[in-house]
Amino acid sequence: MIINWKKIAKNIYDELKINISEINWNKPKLGAILVWENSPSLRYIKQKNKWAKYVWIDFELKNFNNSVTEQELLNFIEKWNNDDEVSWYIIQLPLPEHINSEKVLNAIKPKKDVDWFHPENQWKVLIWDKTGFSPCTPYWVMWIFESLNIDLVWKEITVIGQSNIVWKPMAVMLMNAWATVISCNIDTPNIYKYTKKSDIVVMAAWVPGLLKLENINKNTIIIDVWFTVIEWKIYGDADFEKINNNWNLITPVPGWVWVLTVANLLKNTYKAFLQNK
Repeated sequence: MIINWKKIAKNIYDELKINISEINWNKPKLGAILVWENSPSLRYIKQKNKWAKYVWIDFELKNFNNSVTEQELLNFIEKWNNDDEVSWYIIQLPLPEHINSEKVLNAIKPKKDVDWFHPENQWKVLIWDKTGFSPCTPYWVMWIFESLNIDLVWKEITVIGQSNIVWKPMAVMLMNAWATVISCNIDTPNIYKYTKKSDIVVMAAWVPGLLKLENINKNTIIIDVWFTVIEWKIYGDADFEKINNNWNLITPVPGWVWVLTVANLLKNTYKAFLQNK
């Protein structure tokens, strides 16, 4: 049974729109740096622009071609770090191979890092410090649980992934909510012995069809975070059709990831605006 993500997203955007409409001075402004114009990045940028305009957040895109040097990119980041007109910004990943992504992301001022990539913001989540920004994708997963009135205390949750952006912060945020968390990756031996007994499975493995109906129980909730494109067709980590037909609660792929991730990005932008006004 599909989780009603549209209702959750609409509530977030409408609340943001109301809050921003009440601002009597300059509106929040979100900047974006795009280097590599691959198809997923372009789609993601379009979503950010679309929803920023919907909630009345200004949006500025700085587009570099693939030949930009790492130093040129760092110089521009320093410019935006010191530009009061662009107070919050993101760097759209992935970056070309000749650019050190870690070095570039670490160059962002933490207070302008609404995408939650800077180590200082990541560290705050680890130590349960709520003054930092929230990691965009894991936080909307937590929104889903809250919207569905799911008490995570002592729930057994398997998180499958291998990234600093989703997998690690997702596991930590669930731990902070007093869930019992099993952290796995695609090389975890006998991974399905964990998913079969889990109340919730969060998928961020980027492996199409990794989780099938026989790998879960009849009450397991499936949060499929991302997707893989193969020959122009989108596949989730979970076998959506069969799991959905079995009446397990599940997030659909495709059709929803962009909207909720962008919602939290814009919520971070608004939070940054209030902190730095």
